[in-house]
Amino acid sequence: MAALPLATAGLVLLLGMGSGVAPALASDNPELLPDHPTPVIDLARAFTDSQRTELEQELSDVEANSGWKLRVLTQYERTPGLAVKDFWQLDERSLLLVADPRGGNLLNFNVGDALFALMPRTYWVELQTRFGNQYYVRDHGEDGAIVDALAAVELCLDRGGCQVVPGLPQEQWVLTLITSILGGLIVGFAAYPRKPGRTVEWTWVLLLSPLWIILFGVFGVAPIVTRTSDLLPLARNALGFSGGILSAYLLAQKIVGRSRMSGDET
Repeated sequence: MAALPLATAGLVLLLGMGSGVAPALASDNPELLPDHPTPVIDLARAFTDSQRTELEQELSDVEANSGWKLRVLTQYERTPGLAVKDFWQLDERSLLLVADPRGGNLLNFNVGDALFALMPRTYWVELQTRFGNQYYVRDHGEDGAIVDALAAVELCLDRGGCQVVPGLPQEQWVLTLITSILGGLIVGFAAYPRKPGRTVEWTWVLLLSPLWIILFGVFGVAPIVTRTSDLLPLARNALGFSGGILSAYLLAQKIVGRSRMSGDET
């Protein structure tokens, strides 16, 4: 298995290193392991009994139906360390989610090589930062963050793989809206006619096209269409882009036009 960075000091499980991630040390405390087979070891008591039972059944069903091993370990001060590798027989088709709030980000993932073939390293980094950050944990709880992260993984396994984490968080959409508006502002200022008798300066628009296409297309549209089929955020970004164009065009006409008139009078 290969592991993502940000593993906490109490447990940093790297089982069969790969892809240039530096190994980390972990203690080995098999006495903390349960005396019965289970896909969930909840040492930090993140789940209620009913939640843990439901999650155990869900992960067992995933393994029975697809062959993928999804395992969850929550910890705070106590950790079984590397003993979980033999306990769960972790291999290339395994995913170990370690929940430990001491590292700043709740979630850490140890990912089997076979999973990297379906979801690249950037996927796991995005998964960690989206569901494991302190704001998401504050709003949804540690149990909610763990369950939601696993749900995203299960969805991608059903799809046969993902390049990005499904779903569009509000803060990510706001960022795409801002970049769309910035792209529109660039088009509007570029389109303002520099010579009498012209309506749009297409030469300048084309000259600056690499910049506004990156802002609107790459950062404003692509993150939406790759994460959700909802057309509403896409329509809002298109309106923001169009509004940016119109605002910048009119503003440039007013400011530059006034300066030009003053120059002519002089």
